[in-house]
Amino acid sequence: MNQRQLREVVFVDGVRTPFGRAGEKGYYAQTRADDLVVHCIRDLLRRHPELPPERIDDVAIAATTQSGDQGLTIGRTAALLAGLPRSVPGFAIDRMCAGAMTAVTTTASGIAFGAYDVVIAGGVEHMGHHPMGVGADPNPRFVSERIVDPAALNMGNTAENLHDRFPAITKERTDRYAAASQRKLGAAYEAQQIQPDLVPVATRKDGSGWELRTVDEPPRPGTTVEDLAELRTPFRAHGRVTAGNAAGLNDGATTALLASEETAVELGLPVKMRLVSFAFAGVEPEVMGVGPVPATEKALRNAGLSIEDIGLFEINEAFAVQVLSFLDHFGIADDDPRVNRYGGAIAVGHPLASSGVRLMSQLARQFEEDPSVRYGITTMCIGLGMGATVIWENPHHADYGSSSTGTASTGTTSTEGATA
Repeated sequence: MNQRQLREVVFVDGVRTPFGRAGEKGYYAQTRADDLVVHCIRDLLRRHPELPPERIDDVAIAATTQSGDQGLTIGRTAALLAGLPRSVPGFAIDRMCAGAMTAVTTTASGIAFGAYDVVIAGGVEHMGHHPMGVGADPNPRFVSERIVDPAALNMGNTAENLHDRFPAITKERTDRYAAASQRKLGAAYEAQQIQPDLVPVATRKDGSGWELRTVDEPPRPGTTVEDLAELRTPFRAHGRVTAGNAAGLNDGATTALLASEETAVELGLPVKMRLVSFAFAGVEPEVMGVGPVPATEKALRNAGLSIEDIGLFEINEAFAVQVLSFLDHFGIADDDPRVNRYGGAIAVGHPLASSGVRLMSQLARQFEEDPSVRYGITTMCIGLGMGATVIWENPHHADYGSSSTGTASTGTTSTEGATA
């Protein structure tokens, strides 16, 4: 058998729609989910005229609810609707909240193996059209055979379970974290750090005509800890999880452009990040929020890195308690400046399967702003007890591609030299 050298995978660019609030009054109440993806694909092509559309080898789009305007193999249908050549295939992915992240890692693996040169990967969730869990039919064996506690099928209950497991994470502490997320997002908007990656979307509503959406709808600037303390706890009487210290129900789409390093050089595509390693892990579904911990440990181990090597963290804020359990595990302070510099999903929203690429786009922009950071991670918890982590390297760092730190810094993936 011949030895096959795996290729380096780079993150070229990422864009997203402004995130909207789910429901009749939200931005996208009368906008189709697949059209949100189309806007993102077209914007990537507009931003990169150096990329011939026929060079795109696949389009992977994730959605948690794959029916209606999120069904019909949305990667393929969105590619056709966006005007990509008919020779460009596409497919759909579901890993709940980590859908877009899985779209990236799956297609990145194809690039490393040599099956692809350039791909588009992303996700969409229109929670106004597809409320979480609607149409699902959980197998009765989950309950009858005690495979999964019924509470694990409600993400808010799993967050309350995390509070039970980690009593040091109080409601006051989660509210402080949530208020800080709103504050950091507001500062990022003020500094024009969010807007460059947003794709304007024209929306129409009966009775009010057309409007151009250019900013996120969910943020509540000026939110204080005192405001959050007054919110009710819908998942448990006298609980700790509220609408203020958790991500909301949202609509939105994201897409990223990935390429092999050599193809990026050939076509003149920018390199914003290099993929170092990634990992997925399973945990007890009842405490799904701890999923990022074993996933991060696994990704670090695969890369030959330690948590001390990570200079930036983009952690999806499904719930404040979930982020804080991660920080506590690794001995990181709640207000560590490496963590979610632009705020997070508590402020900006979490349209389930789309969020992974938002984390990546924000990390890429922070890499550009801060060349002193060499490695960063994007990580998130996933329903039914999973976690996902991707480690990236900053091309602006002085040691980019050198072999001074760990296995990953040799400029190759940990599976280099695999036989095929």
